[in-house]
Amino acid sequence: MTEENAIEFKGTKQGLSICIKPNYDFQTIKVHLIEKLEKTQSFFKGAKIFEIKGDMLTHEEKEELASIMTTRYKMDISSCEKPSKSVNSKEEVFEGIVEGKTKFVKGTIRSGQKIDYDGNVVILGDVNPGAQIIAMGNIVVMGSLRGIAHAGSNGNTKSCVAALYLDPTQLRIADVIARAPDGDYEKPNNPELARIKENMVCIEPYLNKK
Repeated sequence: MTEENAIEFKGTKQGLSICIKPNYDFQTIKVHLIEKLEKTQSFFKGAKIFEIKGDMLTHEEKEELASIMTTRYKMDISSCEKPSKSVNSKEEVFEGIVEGKTKFVKGTIRSGQKIDYDGNVVILGDVNPGAQIIAMGNIVVMGSLRGIAHAGSNGNTKSCVAALYLDPTQLRIADVIARAPDGDYEKPNNPELARIKENMVCIEPYLNKK
């Protein structure tokens, strides 16, 4: 029997806030949601959903949860702010890489976890192998980056990836992909910055200018 600790319902003046806790895979989250609603469906029937909060969920996963609540349990999610989908067009490219909206995530991002944000992402911790960080802007990791990083996810080739220890399994900026070399190679000892130069992802030491 699954523990009911991945989903938390909070009442607000605008309606219910559905809080998805981290460290759970999406299939487990769906099971927990259905179990909770099955036990209390008469109480939640017709309830208004104000928001679905879950930093590790993609737009598509949030929409799938919304579909379960509206179609199966007749909840009202019309007032809920629907996540906007990335459009890989010139007009929609995120331009706020110098000064724009930024998500700060505290703690280690573990294998199987995924952060997908339509701005810049700063991780105050490590990104383990098997974890994914996707951002329309820059990605900065104040620790070790050993998972997958995709900056400029909807086309901004001026985005960058920086980390105190930059050793990703895959690194991508816009549509340009770089992978870790096979076999033994020299590991970084200092903070590094990855950006596109001449249509290639180049990694260089990150040094503050005096």
